[in-house]
Amino acid sequence: MLKEFKNFIMTGNVIEFAVAVIMAGAVGLVVNGFVADIIMPIVGHFAGGMDFSNLKVVLSEAVGTEGAEGYVPENAIRWGAWVNTLVNLLIVGWVMFIIVKAYNKTKTPPAPEAPAGPTTEELLTEIRDALKK
Repeated sequence: MLKEFKNFIMTGNVIEFAVAVIMAGAVGLVVNGFVADIIMPIVGHFAGGMDFSNLKVVLSEAVGTEGAEGYVPENAIRWGAWVNTLVNLLIVGWVMFIIVKAYNKTKTPPAPEAPAGPTTEELLTEIRDALKK
Protein backbone atom coordinates (compact mmCIF):
# COMPACT_ATOMS: atom_id res chain seq x y z
CA MET A 1 0.00 0.00 0.00
CA LEU A 2 2.88 2.35 0.80
CA LYS A 3 4.47 1.58 -2.57
CA GLU A 4 1.18 2.36 -4.37
CA PHE A 5 0.92 5.65 -2.47
CA LYS A 6 4.51 6.54 -3.43
CA ASN A 7 3.75 5.78 -7.10
CA PHE A 8 0.59 7.90 -6.89
CA ILE A 9 2.40 10.86 -5.33
CA MET A 10 5.28 10.69 -7.80
CA THR A 11 3.07 10.87 -10.87
CA GLY A 12 3.30 14.11 -12.80
CA ASN A 13 -0.29 15.14 -12.25
CA VAL A 14 -0.05 15.19 -8.44
CA ILE A 15 3.19 17.15 -8.46
CA GLU A 16 1.84 19.60 -11.04
CA PHE A 17 -1.30 20.02 -8.92
CA ALA A 18 0.79 20.71 -5.81
CA VAL A 19 2.81 23.34 -7.66
CA ALA A 20 -0.42 24.90 -8.97
CA VAL A 21 -1.88 25.12 -5.45
CA ILE A 22 1.27 26.76 -4.10
CA MET A 23 1.38 29.20 -7.03
CA ALA A 24 -2.32 29.98 -6.59
CA GLY A 25 -1.69 30.87 -2.96
CA ALA A 26 1.17 33.16 -3.94
CA VAL A 27 -0.86 34.77 -6.72
CA GLY A 28 -3.75 35.23 -4.26
CA LEU A 29 -1.47 37.12 -1.87
CA VAL A 30 -0.17 39.31 -4.68
CA VAL A 31 -3.68 40.06 -5.94
CA ASN A 32 -4.94 40.77 -2.43
CA GLY A 33 -2.07 43.21 -1.89
CA PHE A 34 -2.72 44.80 -5.28
CA VAL A 35 -6.41 45.30 -4.51
CA ALA A 36 -5.96 46.45 -0.90
CA ASP A 37 -2.95 48.71 -1.48
CA ILE A 38 -3.44 50.04 -5.02
CA ILE A 39 -6.94 49.57 -6.47
CA MET A 40 -9.11 50.29 -3.43
CA PRO A 41 -7.25 53.50 -2.41
CA ILE A 42 -7.80 54.79 -5.96
CA VAL A 43 -11.48 53.82 -5.82
CA GLY A 44 -11.73 55.39 -2.35
CA HIS A 45 -10.14 58.60 -3.62
CA PHE A 46 -12.74 58.97 -6.37
CA ALA A 47 -15.50 58.00 -3.92
CA GLY A 48 -14.78 60.94 -1.65
CA GLY A 49 -11.73 59.70 0.22
CA MET A 50 -13.35 56.74 1.95
CA ASP A 51 -11.52 53.58 3.01
CA PHE A 52 -13.69 50.68 1.87
CA SER A 53 -12.03 48.12 4.14
CA ASN A 54 -13.44 49.87 7.22
CA LEU A 55 -16.98 50.45 5.96
CA LYS A 56 -19.58 48.59 7.99
CA VAL A 57 -23.11 48.62 9.32
CA VAL A 58 -22.99 48.22 13.09
CA LEU A 59 -25.77 45.97 14.38
CA SER A 60 -24.79 46.26 18.05
CA GLU A 61 -22.05 48.33 19.68
CA ALA A 62 -19.29 46.77 21.74
CA VAL A 63 -20.04 46.54 25.47
CA GLY A 64 -17.23 47.05 27.97
CA THR A 65 -13.50 47.32 27.45
CA GLU A 66 -11.67 44.83 25.28
CA GLY A 67 -9.85 42.28 27.43
CA ALA A 68 -12.00 43.01 30.47
CA GLU A 69 -14.45 40.53 31.95
CA GLY A 70 -17.90 40.71 30.41
CA TYR A 71 -16.65 42.32 27.21
CA VAL A 72 -18.99 41.83 24.24
CA PRO A 73 -17.44 42.70 20.87
CA GLU A 74 -19.12 44.81 18.23
CA ASN A 75 -21.46 43.00 15.85
CA ALA A 76 -21.28 44.51 12.37
CA ILE A 77 -21.79 43.75 8.72
CA ARG A 78 -18.42 44.60 7.16
CA TRP A 79 -19.62 45.33 3.63
CA GLY A 80 -16.49 47.32 2.71
CA ALA A 81 -14.29 44.27 3.26
CA TRP A 82 -16.76 42.30 1.14
CA VAL A 83 -16.37 44.83 -1.70
CA ASN A 84 -12.58 44.33 -1.47
CA THR A 85 -13.13 40.56 -1.72
CA LEU A 86 -15.34 40.99 -4.80
CA VAL A 87 -12.68 43.10 -6.49
CA ASN A 88 -10.13 40.38 -5.62
CA LEU A 89 -12.38 37.77 -7.21
CA LEU A 90 -12.81 39.78 -10.39
CA ILE A 91 -9.08 40.39 -10.75
CA VAL A 92 -8.17 36.74 -10.07
CA GLY A 93 -10.85 35.63 -12.54
CA TRP A 94 -9.52 37.99 -15.18
CA VAL A 95 -5.92 36.88 -14.64
CA MET A 96 -6.93 33.21 -14.84
CA PHE A 97 -8.88 33.93 -18.04
CA ILE A 98 -5.81 35.56 -19.60
CA ILE A 99 -3.56 32.67 -18.50
CA VAL A 100 -5.90 29.99 -19.87
CA LYS A 101 -6.38 31.92 -23.11
CA ALA A 102 -2.60 32.22 -23.58
CA TYR A 103 -2.13 28.54 -22.75
CA ASN A 104 -4.77 27.51 -25.28
CA LYS A 105 -2.95 29.50 -27.98
CA THR A 106 0.25 27.55 -27.31
CA LYS A 107 -1.40 24.20 -27.87
CA THR A 108 -0.89 22.93 -31.39
CA PRO A 109 -4.00 21.79 -33.19
CA PRO A 110 -4.14 18.08 -34.00
CA ALA A 111 -2.65 17.18 -37.37
CA PRO A 112 -5.31 16.53 -40.00
CA GLU A 113 -5.78 12.88 -40.77
CA ALA A 114 -4.40 11.67 -44.05
CA PRO A 115 -7.09 10.76 -46.52
CA ALA A 116 -7.98 7.13 -46.20
CA GLY A 117 -6.78 5.05 -49.09
CA PRO A 118 -8.66 2.18 -50.63
CA THR A 119 -9.13 -0.91 -48.46
CA THR A 120 -7.53 -4.24 -49.29
CA GLU A 121 -10.85 -5.54 -50.57
CA GLU A 122 -11.23 -2.57 -52.91
CA LEU A 123 -7.71 -3.06 -54.27
CA LEU A 124 -8.32 -6.77 -54.82
CA THR A 125 -11.61 -6.01 -56.57
CA GLU A 126 -9.84 -3.53 -58.88
CA ILE A 127 -7.11 -6.10 -59.67
CA ARG A 128 -9.72 -8.80 -60.35
CA ASP A 129 -11.67 -6.46 -62.63
CA ALA A 130 -8.49 -5.45 -64.45
CA LEU A 131 -7.53 -9.12 -64.97
CA LYS A 132 -10.99 -9.92 -66.31
CA LYS A 133 -10.58 -7.28 -69.05
